[in-house]
Amino acid sequence: MINVGIIGGSGYTAGELIRILMFHPKAKLDFVYSTTNAGKPLSVAHHDLLGDIEMNFTDTVNPAVDVIFLCLGHGKSKAFLAQHQLASTTKIIDLGNDFRLTADKKFNAGTFVYGLPELNKTAIINAQFIANPGCFATAIQLALLPLAEAKLLNHDVHINATTGSTGAGVSPSETTHFSWRSNNMSHYKAFEHQHLGEINQSVNQLQADYKNELIFVPNRGDFARGIFATLYTTVEEKLENILEKYENFYKDQPFVIVTTTNINMKQVVQTNKCIISLMKKGNRLLITSVIDNLVKGASGQAIQNMNLMFGLDESTGLHLKPSGF
Repeated sequence: MINVGIIGGSGYTAGELIRILMFHPKAKLDFVYSTTNAGKPLSVAHHDLLGDIEMNFTDTVNPAVDVIFLCLGHGKSKAFLAQHQLASTTKIIDLGNDFRLTADKKFNAGTFVYGLPELNKTAIINAQFIANPGCFATAIQLALLPLAEAKLLNHDVHINATTGSTGAGVSPSETTHFSWRSNNMSHYKAFEHQHLGEINQSVNQLQADYKNELIFVPNRGDFARGIFATLYTTVEEKLENILEKYENFYKDQPFVIVTTTNINMKQVVQTNKCIISLMKKGNRLLITSVIDNLVKGASGQAIQNMNLMFGLDESTGLHLKPSGF
């Protein structure tokens, strides 16, 4: 049994981790760390857990657990690790952005591996430290990587992606307040979103000579969870050839589905799936990619990485189904 600790236990990604781990056949939750809620039941922060799990938050870290998930705010994981000494055998999966870029991967006890299973599965299996990808980055990379491997990314890529309010984290702000978000839509960080760095990094891993732009406009949607991303670029190949390349790239990846039909976000919400749809008009290729930002975009992918690190089938504990409504 894998003994698990969660650091930063009050947020959305931690809540999603707890829900998945409660039913994971090979993992046991050892502690959930939160200085603000120490001594209180988990249901104080995660109301849906009332009656499902008898555990309190703690402000004490068990340094000898098998794996720790860091669910801290961006930029806070390095500070936490500098202040806490973990066992030399403890594996770390960081859901923040501290170790995602090549320049930031070095840690005093080793090196973080970028944890996109569809790209780095072998490295993840052998890793002790994982930098879990960002949610937008996951949806966009999975949409582009087969083209990069085939060296078919030779033009700018235009990306428009909309995320739910949970993507902004649990701490309230003006743009997550219900009265502002409801019946509303807006974009933010256009052309400069922080996930662009990791997306470019992965694209260049497969197509080192790609020097064109990824022109990304992220949007805030009037819903709680999910990402709906559309991307278009110029590709001369026929659609059937492109489809074959996508299907071959993802043939051994249990959570990525490729189709040429219209898709919608409700097909993936509350699952670890990514569905990718391909359409073409002339030389313009349209790629649609949908994921749940809290599952495949965060906690579900983190569990997928944990499974690989401990020699389990990567889908263990992740057979989650959408409601359809």
